[in-house]
Amino acid sequence: MADRVTVIGWDGSPLTGAATAALAAATLVAGAAHHLALPEVPAHAERIRLGSIDLAARRIAGHRGSAVVLADGDPGFFGVVRNLRAPEHGLEVEVVPAVSSVATAFARAGMPWEDAQIVVAHPRTLRRAVNVCRAHHKVAVLTSPGAGPAELALLLEGVHRTFVICEELGTAREQVSVVTSENAADHVWRDPNVVIVIGGGPEPQATGAWIAGRHPAYPRGVRGWALPQEAYPGGATDAGDESGEGESPGLRAAQLARLGPRTGDLLWDIGSGSGALAVEAARFGAAVLAVDSDPAACARTAAAARSFGVQLQVVEGRAPHVLERLPEPDVVRIGGGSVPVVTAVTERRPERIVTHASTRDEAEALGAALAGNGYTVRCSLLQSVELDTAAWSERERSVVFLLSALRSDLAP
Repeated sequence: MADRVTVIGWDGSPLTGAATAALAAATLVAGAAHHLALPEVPAHAERIRLGSIDLAARRIAGHRGSAVVLADGDPGFFGVVRNLRAPEHGLEVEVVPAVSSVATAFARAGMPWEDAQIVVAHPRTLRRAVNVCRAHHKVAVLTSPGAGPAELALLLEGVHRTFVICEELGTAREQVSVVTSENAADHVWRDPNVVIVIGGGPEPQATGAWIAGRHPAYPRGVRGWALPQEAYPGGATDAGDESGEGESPGLRAAQLARLGPRTGDLLWDIGSGSGALAVEAARFGAAVLAVDSDPAACARTAAAARSFGVQLQVVEGRAPHVLERLPEPDVVRIGGGSVPVVTAVTERRPERIVTHASTRDEAEALGAALAGNGYTVRCSLLQSVELDTAAWSERERSVVFLLSALRSDLAP
């Protein structure tokens, strides 16, 4: 094993004294081509061009002497430190950090970033990174070849965002460009780059914030989930116009529990009604497409999203036809759907689907459609009774069949 392993971050500025001293003593240096070309790299040191981190780690583990690994930015932030410290390599490292590329990008943009989401986009994770950009006002994306600004823009079709694209930070070729997401796909961008994605309404005020990444305060002092209908704009007056048990807080809570929406997911809410479930899924951090054929329902959903300060996209149209042009979902809630809608959703292969029925015959038909298209189905009969606590008399009763479906290849 190497006698000493030092990981040095480089952000384009002159190396620190500690970094220079470690390089001067190095008998092996690993890094990208531009790192190995630095004048501080000793001429006598063995050089490894970093491609596979695991291969380089094995070479370092078998080296006798002092090894240095050079990396861009802060190597402890989505960098090589995690890979080098993996148990299979057994390497103990010392780290000389530099300013991370994310911090540098926000500095170039002149923006605060304690409220930003930070994601890494590889071709295999690009869709999830895009979903975070759909759901949040400010996101920094660490890109990679094949998952860069153009690919982000293409998957964000229909969602307007502003891109601050920072190319080759810390080098003589550094360039910062501000473009709309609609125009980002029309250009070839140089690697490496960081993309700051901004939009979806005014920047939230983080006054008094104490946690990075998202502001935990509840809108208007509201705390909790499965909120009553009157918590939503126009809810007290519109509740009687909605689809009964499909809008009840108890059913909504059960649907959210079965779906488990989370950051990086895209949820379709088909038949969004008041927008209550769409908003609460967005509060969990998921990206949400709220679909309804009723313009008034679409307006209510948009108003609820503004009231609660969450990002979601409202799509007016009738299912199943409108679903053909929507991006791939992870989880889907069908608000009182028909068998053709359920079948159309299963063809897109989301992980989880929930829907409900008011009669056993309807529940059996929906369950058969789900099971026949490769889903493992559970059905529960939910009954809730709202009581008037002044007289302890029954105020309202709701009885509904809840169907939840998990894609069969994921079922235990």
